[in-house]
Amino acid sequence: MTVEEVIAKKPNGLGIRHLQVIMMFLALLLAFSMRVNLSMGIVAMTDPDGENTFDWSLSIQSMILSSFFWGYIVLQIPGGVLASRFGGKILILICIGVNSLITLLIPTAARLGDWQMVCACRVLQGLSQGFIYPSLHTLVAKWVPLEEKGRLGTVVYVGGQLGTAFQHIAAGFIADLWGWPAIFYVTGTIGAIWTIVYIIIGSSSPQESRFITSEERLYIQTSLGQIGGHKRYKTPWKAIFTSMPFISLIIAHCGQNWGHWTLITEIPSYMSKVLGVDIKHNGIISALPYLALFVLSIPNGFVADYILKKKWLSITASRKLFNSIGAYGPAIALICLSYTPADVVIATSLLVVVVGINAGHFAGYILVHIDMAPNFAGQMMGITNFFANIISLITPLAAGAILQDESDPSEWRKVFYVSAGVYILCNTIFVIFATSEKQPWNEVEENGNDPESKIKPEKAVSSE
Repeated sequence: MTVEEVIAKKPNGLGIRHLQVIMMFLALLLAFSMRVNLSMGIVAMTDPDGENTFDWSLSIQSMILSSFFWGYIVLQIPGGVLASRFGGKILILICIGVNSLITLLIPTAARLGDWQMVCACRVLQGLSQGFIYPSLHTLVAKWVPLEEKGRLGTVVYVGGQLGTAFQHIAAGFIADLWGWPAIFYVTGTIGAIWTIVYIIIGSSSPQESRFITSEERLYIQTSLGQIGGHKRYKTPWKAIFTSMPFISLIIAHCGQNWGHWTLITEIPSYMSKVLGVDIKHNGIISALPYLALFVLSIPNGFVADYILKKKWLSITASRKLFNSIGAYGPAIALICLSYTPADVVIATSLLVVVVGINAGHFAGYILVHIDMAPNFAGQMMGITNFFANIISLITPLAAGAILQDESDPSEWRKVFYVSAGVYILCNTIFVIFATSEKQPWNEVEENGNDPESKIKPEKAVSSE
């Protein structure tokens, strides 16, 4: 049976692959909710007018916010290797399960061990979340057909942004109604429920699923070239680390994380100290940019797939176009934000533009990992995420060092300028050196044979 025949008989309606995508989406939503809940929670936890609060200096708060990444960077590369060998399901279960338990314990840890114990909890959360992106990339590479990768891949990865938005919105109201500990209790409980459900219905691949139809399994396997069963390949570490296109992916990921995590960790403080917004409204306003990112992400994915379907651009050109929209757009908006008056409406509008336009990266560098070497997508994401999250660790500390006075708009201008410059520099390198051509080292088998080592010509994708 030819590829065209299988694609022509693509199963109608929703299938198990869509259920897996939804569960991956929710996993990332919950992971980010538990990752950023302290960005809002720390505002309530240090409110001198609140109950059971803490007298933590700005430097201590910055240390707490960055401590998640001390653990997060450690298991990125091992996470990719483990996901490739054991499948993504078990690692995602560990990630969400452990994070849910620790999230439930944070209020008690803060009361008993002050900020030092909170940092310890965040390090452990970071360690277990080191599995999330390598595992998701491995799962997407196994579950999502080539013709649907733009839109379904975007659905998965936008979960993190929606989790950020929901947490910003909910945290303020929850803290206002029940106190800041409830922020952690609610998120941890929902995470525990997801873990139980995914144990039952989750699967590392179509081959392992108990619920998928043979028709849908054949469609996915044929689209991804997996007919004949799963082959195990030897990870070509030297080829990966000496590949300039892959190095450009590392740089693009670092640039994305610098801008993104500067905004995630600092927007609540900017809203509170510069614009004078109280915590309940702070959460809603801080969430608006991430809701915009979610809203714009889905059509981005469909447009990316449509462009490839119509063969208007090559895969490489399409990825670079969308990544450039997602990097240069926010850079320009951040520069504009630096010179706006301290007005809530104007500042919020520009922040919505900054984060919303950044949706382009979901159809950009993230998918290039899978384009270049689908057999090593997990390992590659682990490597780029390792370096990118060293940047994530640095950004709150850098902001804390720059901001001598959090209420001074000129101090924030420096923070925004630095982020804009990083966006521009890193994406320019990506545009020059990146490629979506499948690499010759993608299919080096365990025994050292390399039967398909020639680079295949890049083709635009058709789902017809």
